[in-house]
Amino acid sequence: MVLGWLLLLVSFLFPKVTGIKDCVFCELTDSTQCPGIHMRCGDDEDCFTGHGVAQGMGPIINKGCVHSTSCGREEPVSYMGLTYSLTTTCCAGHLCNGVAGPAKGAASLVLCLLLLLQRWL
Repeated sequence: MVLGWLLLLVSFLFPKVTGIKDCVFCELTDSTQCPGIHMRCGDDEDCFTGHGVAQGMGPIINKGCVHSTSCGREEPVSYMGLTYSLTTTCCAGHLCNGVAGPAKGAASLVLCLLLLLQRWL
């Protein structure tokens, strides 16, 4: 029974990487925080995080979905009247461009606890 719950939990925490996926979206911002909202991407799209720089200015970021052919490109974007050089970094997993730290750590902790429970039962 515990093994069944473990498999169900794993299927929700680590969905398939192929096909349609959800990514985090947020507009261009100069904030270090970009909580964003979830958006659905197409089959030929990957999640991305864009990092932009302009001489003498602080960095900007944005997140969303982009066609796979645009991954790794550096393109000019306009933000607050200035032109920034924005580099797109892509990832292929479900919500992979979101906040990585606590969520993945919590998932690992839950899996470890379930495995320990299975040994005791």
